[in-house]
Amino acid sequence: MKRSKKYRSFREKLDREKRYSLPEAVELLQTNKIAKFDESVEVAVRLGVNPRHADQMVRGTVALPNGTGKSVRIAVFAQGDKAEEATQAGADFVGSEDLAEKIQGGWTDFDVAVATPDMMRVLGKLGKVLGPRGLMPNPKAGTVTMDIANAVKELKAGKIEFRVDKQANVAVSVGKLSFDKDKIVENVMAFLNAIMRAKPATAKGAYFLGASICSTMSPGLKLDRAELVTALRK
Repeated sequence: MKRSKKYRSFREKLDREKRYSLPEAVELLQTNKIAKFDESVEVAVRLGVNPRHADQMVRGTVALPNGTGKSVRIAVFAQGDKAEEATQAGADFVGSEDLAEKIQGGWTDFDVAVATPDMMRVLGKLGKVLGPRGLMPNPKAGTVTMDIANAVKELKAGKIEFRVDKQANVAVSVGKLSFDKDKIVENVMAFLNAIMRAKPATAKGAYFLGASICSTMSPGLKLDRAELVTALRK
């Protein structure tokens, strides 16, 4: 893959062996901006778990204190008063069987799906469409709930879901490069704290193995694990 001149220039400045402090890494990303658009800032964490074992799955949600900087499109499956609550709370698409039919026809122009428990009968037939895209509502993620209004408001404000992949990594977007440095750091620490709280009881040995940070178009910077662990214990 051919990299841009700015990318190559930034990569040459980096010490491949160094583990950067979180504030230093964020500052480097901001002072070496590569793209003309406002890039997202992404964090990847490597965990000491075996995701092939159901009891070692790491999954959860976290409300980023400073939001993601992204406009989140929310589809809500609800009827009656709950549908009205969803609309008033700011949901982008609200429906039941009609919404399901639209999705079965190939439409998935939304970022998160939320549903009331009674709508799971409608969602059952959408598993093959929503499942592979990570869009299926789930009680553990707080996206199957009777408190529709609160769920929509939290998602709009910056609540994100995370889940370990098959390689035992968890990666999420934690804001935009244009954010104040301290706000990015605060979002990253909120995410890492959520990762620590989600540690499975069956996980043995070291759990938090390492982390890296990058922007949409930049190379990754490895973070100082020891420094992060100390900060997370405070």
